[in-house]
Amino acid sequence: MRLTTLTLALFPMAAFAAGGGGDTAPKPSETTTTCAEGLVWDLATESCMDPAESTNDDTARLNDVRELAYAGYYQAALDVLDTLENPQAPLALTYYGFAHRKAGRVALGMQYYNAALEADPDNLLARSYMGQGYVASGDMVLAQAQLTEIRMRGGRDTWAEASLVQAINTGVGSSY
Repeated sequence: MRLTTLTLALFPMAAFAAGGGGDTAPKPSETTTTCAEGLVWDLATESCMDPAESTNDDTARLNDVRELAYAGYYQAALDVLDTLENPQAPLALTYYGFAHRKAGRVALGMQYYNAALEADPDNLLARSYMGQGYVASGDMVLAQAQLTEIRMRGGRDTWAEASLVQAINTGVGSSY
């Protein structure tokens, strides 16, 4: 399914639902505005908790991961990922890759992106983040290859394509 620019403008969360990322930065929640570092906002108890003790489901946990990673709390994001019921889900693997890459563990991040793509070759978010990792390491050939894959897999006019194009053109990747 292709998301057009108009669709993204009218329904910005469509990009999140389709690929796990979003075309805008995550909105701060209590996890980053109220809780101490390393804790997450538990939706059921409406309190800050250790991620391992939280009753949040994987969807809420992945929202926390995205928010924490965007805020630069990569280890906290990884700690939440470690509590998922399904840490092998393609989106979880993608976020593991993102957090490790942004924390400077680029090779490990790339391993997670490869695992995410092995699980779901049409994971446009993983392809975009992987391509951005290649841009950061100066490998424009591999970055361009991921852009081609995104486009061939129906990803034209998506956030995944636009963010990778921006990274290729500017040399700077996205933070979300």
